Amino acid sequence: MNAAIELPLIEPAAHERADAARNRDRILCTATRLFDERGADCVSMDDVAEAAGVGKGTVFRRFGSRAALAQAVLSEQEADFQEQIIRGCPPLGPGAPARERLTAFGEGVLDLMHRHAELMAAADHGGARLVSAPYGVYRLHVTLLLREAEPRCDAELLAEMMLGALAVDLFLHLHQARAMPLERLKAGWRELVARALRDHAAGALCGEVAGAAGEPGESP
Repeated sequence: MNAAIELPLIEPAAHERADAARNRDRILCTATRLFDERGADCVSMDDVAEAAGVGKGTVFRRFGSRAALAQAVLSEQEADFQEQIIRGCPPLGPGAPARERLTAFGEGVLDLMHRHAELMAAADHGGARLVSAPYGVYRLHVTLLLREAEPRCDAELLAEMMLGALAVDLFLHLHQARAMPLERLKAGWRELVARALRDHAAGALCGEVAGAAGEPGESP
């Protein structure tokens, strides 16, 4: 990847009053504990407010929805993962070929989902994660790697389609409902990357050959 290009970091919250910051930290700590103890599907905003000792309105004013609260709880883990992408060791971080980095990225996302799948599913309610800051970072990262690996591909569209293969609802279906182990899912991602880039390169080459065969002045 071009060294001049840097992915945007997920920014911390803007400056807030000390009491608001304390409430936010208390709510997040409480939500994290309840999600860990009961599972994300079994925790409501009322549960979090009661356990944190704050009003339900405070929780809703601060986070807006259960999905946004789940995303806030996830933010620390996703910020750590993003830091590895930007400044970590290769192949996840800079210094490896784009194809290897793309493979490592998908495997890293699968590891993240393996640890936090229910919480990520809660954060994705109504497709909320598709417009979240972490997803925007992942989309940009994959797009840039695809452009580097295969400049002729439609990197923007292909990035969205490949990220669809890393959707948490699909992960839960394959891993839990169909009992596919994590290593099998990682192997599938590696094959997807290899086939996507190889097939595109082959298709582009065929197009060049066909174009050359049809140039004016050449015999059919």
